[in-house]
Amino acid sequence: MTSVAYPFLSGFALMAALIVAIGAQNLFVLRQGLRREHVGPVVLFCAGADATLIAAGVAGMGAVLGALPGLTTMLTLGGAMFLAWYGIQALRRMAVPGMVEVAAGQGISLGRALAATAGFTFLNPHVYLDTLLLMGAAGSAQPLALRPFFVAGAASASFAWFAALGYGARLLIPLFARPAAWRVLDAVVGVTILTLAASLVARALT
Repeated sequence: MTSVAYPFLSGFALMAALIVAIGAQNLFVLRQGLRREHVGPVVLFCAGADATLIAAGVAGMGAVLGALPGLTTMLTLGGAMFLAWYGIQALRRMAVPGMVEVAAGQGISLGRALAATAGFTFLNPHVYLDTLLLMGAAGSAQPLALRPFFVAGAASASFAWFAALGYGARLLIPLFARPAAWRVLDAVVGVTILTLAASLVARALT
């Protein structure tokens, strides 16, 4: 294996292991994919944010964040509030039949979609743990000349995952032609996100 391929594949594999998990951001991308709303911009925003944060982590920003526990606490509490709000909205959609909109093109605007994506991305403390700290530390261990290839591999994994999640969701559209399926999804989203919000509050207060 060439010296360039190794850091690229290392970054790809490590990012893939971290990103493939049920989380608020992934659930939002999945929902946008099912609704076929602004999938491209949402996927590009998520992947671009990951690439930027990973590059910053490799450049040393992870150490700066680790030295500011007060900032970490503020991000954690802010993220918990945002997730709690979205989780409650999901449960409201599940409980009120009239709030479920199945057809594409009847949902949120591009601006609101990107604003929500930004919230799920930057108000989630886990994204900083995964990108700035963990990926940053792993990338910093690479020789200086090979670090860009590590970042490129990690960014490629992020883009591949979000593209598969957003565009692959259309394979499930026949199942979600029934309003009941949307209510089940919203119930899963609501419970999962409220659980994440509670865990963030508990972490901030300990």
